[in-house]
Amino acid sequence: MSTRTVYLETYGCQMNAADSDLIVGLFAREGYVRTDDAAGADVMLINTCAVRDHAEQRVIGRLGELKRHKRPGDVVGVVGCMAQRLGPTLLEQAPHVDVVVGPDGYRSLPALVAGARDGQRTADVEFRSWEHYEDVEPATEGASAFVTVQRGCNYRCTFCVVPMTRGSERSRNLADVVGEVRRLAARGVTEVTLLGQTVNSYNDGAADFADLLRAVGAVPGIRRMRFTSPHPNDFSDRVIAAMAQVPAMCEHVHLPMQSGSSRTLKRMLRRYTREGYLECVGRLRQAVPGIALTTDIIVGFPGETEQDFADTVSLVEDVGFDDAYTFRYSPRDGTPATRLTDAVPDDVAGERLERIIARARQLARAKNLGLVGSTHEVLVEGRAKRGGLQARTRTNKIVLVEGNEDLVGNYMDVRLTGTTGSTFSGVPTRSGLELSVVG
Repeated sequence: MSTRTVYLETYGCQMNAADSDLIVGLFAREGYVRTDDAAGADVMLINTCAVRDHAEQRVIGRLGELKRHKRPGDVVGVVGCMAQRLGPTLLEQAPHVDVVVGPDGYRSLPALVAGARDGQRTADVEFRSWEHYEDVEPATEGASAFVTVQRGCNYRCTFCVVPMTRGSERSRNLADVVGEVRRLAARGVTEVTLLGQTVNSYNDGAADFADLLRAVGAVPGIRRMRFTSPHPNDFSDRVIAAMAQVPAMCEHVHLPMQSGSSRTLKRMLRRYTREGYLECVGRLRQAVPGIALTTDIIVGFPGETEQDFADTVSLVEDVGFDDAYTFRYSPRDGTPATRLTDAVPDDVAGERLERIIARARQLARAKNLGLVGSTHEVLVEGRAKRGGLQARTRTNKIVLVEGNEDLVGNYMDVRLTGTTGSTFSGVPTRSGLELSVVG
């Protein structure tokens, strides 16, 4: 009997990427092997995002393409946030989809796939507040790994569908997280990224996020630690002190801003003001000199005036982000923002998006040009798409270097020689056989 194969595509955030590793681990326990060939796979899964309509439309289109590869006995499944949001409706809309499973139902996937081969089309979108998949070993490879420490969200931002797709916030036990990190380190992982919807609000009842940072940072073999995505309100003095004092903690924070207008932030129910956000930035920079900051920005939120937008541009200028991920507001069914009646016209929102992208890129490019000539430690992550190797600094800058694949997973010092504005080119500070590589 031939080995069964599973093909898995992932859309969306790092949480989805971590969940995909979890899903592959679940199927591995049943004897499945992951394949990159959808056409020959026995099981084809798409792990989905529901934050914006565009992401869902991409999935619908991709499902139509996968339909062409489906042979008798093959199974097509949709998992993740879009699956949770649409549930059984997706089975009605897409007759070639056999299984629809939300983020709390992955444990049932192998059994549901087996049932689908007998003609049972199923949707499992039940919330399970106890589910942390503690007994499942994620299928991770390489020197870096994601570690989910928290699921769900208790913030109720008016634009956000996440509480509807991932449920209420709950944190894993600190000892369980540390145990997973120890096992990863034993397999050669040296960099971990702690994941949660508002990761710095982590609290298992006895330990908070500061405790978690110190505990994970103390695991032997862990050289770098990151986390995403935090909420500006949850950077307590304890958390910031831990960030400054734990050597493994990388000097980078992705700090979602969403808007620079206090009026818009209030309508978004972000629970901080423009001034509060700036105060958080100041505390981070004072405690961690040289910290790199990236952010998320939404333009065209209902009621956003030209002055509100100008406030967003000026906050981007005041902070001086290293990078910004910018989006046009996308209405999501069931979220409070859809009840607001003062929608921003599409052409206005589109033009504002173009302006904020241009300004954010201009500022990031200027900052990156200032780094050319400096030397940084990088972790070599793998082959770059255009040749050479891709590496990453502690401040999350991507650097392209020349070298052999046996450098992947190693650390070395590089001097930044140029930048495209976002990506750097670099050369090792020592040449030939004397590369400063640390295994």
